[in-house]
Amino acid sequence: ERPENPEWGFVPEVSDDGRFLVITIFHGTDDRYQVAWKDLDAPEAGVRMLIQGFNHDFTFIGNRGRKFLFLTNFEAPRYRVVSVELDAPESREVIIPESESVLQGVSDFGPHLVASYLEDARSVVKIHADDGEFVREINLPGIGTASGFDGKPGDTETFFQFSSFNRPATIYRLDVASGDRSVWQQPKLDFDPEAYTVRQVFYPSADGTRIPMFIAHRKDVTPAGTTPTLLYGYGGFNISLTPSFSVPNLAWMEAGGVYAMANLRGGGEYGRDWHQAGTTVRKQNVFDDFVAAAEYLIESDVTSREHLGIYGRSNGGLLVGATTNQRPELFAAALPAVGVMDMLRFNRFTAGRFWVDDYGSSANPDEFPALYAYSPYHNIESGEDYPAVLVTTADTDDRVVPGHSFKYAAALQAAETGNEPKLIRIETRAGHGAGTPVQM
Repeated sequence: ERPENPEWGFVPEVSDDGRFLVITIFHGTDDRYQVAWKDLDAPEAGVRMLIQGFNHDFTFIGNRGRKFLFLTNFEAPRYRVVSVELDAPESREVIIPESESVLQGVSDFGPHLVASYLEDARSVVKIHADDGEFVREINLPGIGTASGFDGKPGDTETFFQFSSFNRPATIYRLDVASGDRSVWQQPKLDFDPEAYTVRQVFYPSADGTRIPMFIAHRKDVTPAGTTPTLLYGYGGFNISLTPSFSVPNLAWMEAGGVYAMANLRGGGEYGRDWHQAGTTVRKQNVFDDFVAAAEYLIESDVTSREHLGIYGRSNGGLLVGATTNQRPELFAAALPAVGVMDMLRFNRFTAGRFWVDDYGSSANPDEFPALYAYSPYHNIESGEDYPAVLVTTADTDDRVVPGHSFKYAAALQAAETGNEPKLIRIETRAGHGAGTPVQM
């Protein structure tokens, strides 16, 4: 414990050889950690610091005796693997160098390292030797998301799951040495994944930044100006949006709709710089990226303003609320779910104080103007014609308190915003979304 630092959190783990206790220390939501360690063969020895200061991400991978392997963005915004000597913490050897793709995770199989990358927001998996030398790339089933790859040094096989907008999670067995994969378990389906198409496009944002977006629909649907389209986004907290399966999204596509997902700044799709470009006083970039996605869908004749809806949850609810205020004429419908809507007081409730890393604080005079300029609750324009809006929240959400949605919906209904409905739906005995009962 560290009584003098009550805001710190701790994640303990034991190295695979059983020799060391590794303690990752976090503060707030940013991936910036301190790391401490203890020699379990010397019970009388105390805990010693290895990585000081909450400056960079240092995620423990494994050890080679007294050399610790870390996945880090120290001097590498898109991440690399380094080894750190316990007896010389400032001595850091590069094992897998930084590349154009974002290195998301590494599993230690000794004599192999299995590395998961994000390449334009889609999964790429590579096998490296112990010394970091590239061995081979794993052949994945298509555009999608691969996760898993758990194992320990000496293991010869691992398992991973792969999913996409048209493919529920299928579990594969991977021979680490040869790179061969085979289906280990897959769901029985009442639809044909091959009847759907998934593609990726790129479009320019307001400042010219190249933004990726996935577009999925039935193959027999030719998107035109009247095709109903749902645009989803998040853009925050270093969270990457990658292709994944959702029954509601499949139902939308099965009914003839287009599903689009934009990879906005603020996420982690291109590493630390991409994340920071959508934080604090730069948050407006995220809304500009989302607006540009909508404009792309309209200008490329995928859909039209009259047939375009936008959707986002939590930080994505903030995204939808702010974007609706700024460009109400661009959409027919907006669904801000469990959103952060009052940007001047968010840090006063439950977990809100941890979001200052991403949003900034209204108590900071340098950050207040940016927060006030886009805060959904404070920027509803009376006299504008707004799209139909359905706000959703839950009465016991202790992550984003429902007061955000209550205040936003009340302000929306009190203003003169046109004839389209402005509604709020409040679940009872429910929270932020996790752990939802099957019946719901």
